[in-house]
Amino acid sequence: MSNDVWAMDFVHDQLATGRKLRILTVVDTYSRVSPVVDPRFSYRGEDVVATLDSVCRQVGYPKTIRVDNGSEFVSRDMDLWAYQRGVILDFSHPTRAVQPRDQAKNGG
Repeated sequence: MSNDVWAMDFVHDQLATGRKLRILTVVDTYSRVSPVVDPRFSYRGEDVVATLDSVCRQVGYPKTIRVDNGSEFVSRDMDLWAYQRGVILDFSHPTRAVQPRDQAKNGG
C-alpha cells in the first residue's frame, strides 16, 4: 500500500565546476513513486526534517522510513520528527563483507 514504507538515502554528484551535490531521494517502496528528489550542496538533519515535513503535508506520512546510519538520519531532529508523527525509522544494519567463521562452518 502507498505510504506504507519509504526508503530514503542520498545520491551524490558533482558539477562541472567541481562543486559536489548531495541529493536526498525518497522512494515509496510500494508504488515506486519518488515524492522527494531534493538536491543541495549540503544537508544536515534539520534539512532532512524540513524536506520531509514539506512533502508529507502534501502526500501524507509514511508508516515506516528505511534509512541507513548516516549522520543526517541518526539525528535528534530526525528522531523527534518521526516520534511526534508516529513514523517508524527502520535503520539498516551494515552488511558484512565476510561471513563469521561459525556461520561459514555451519552452512549458515
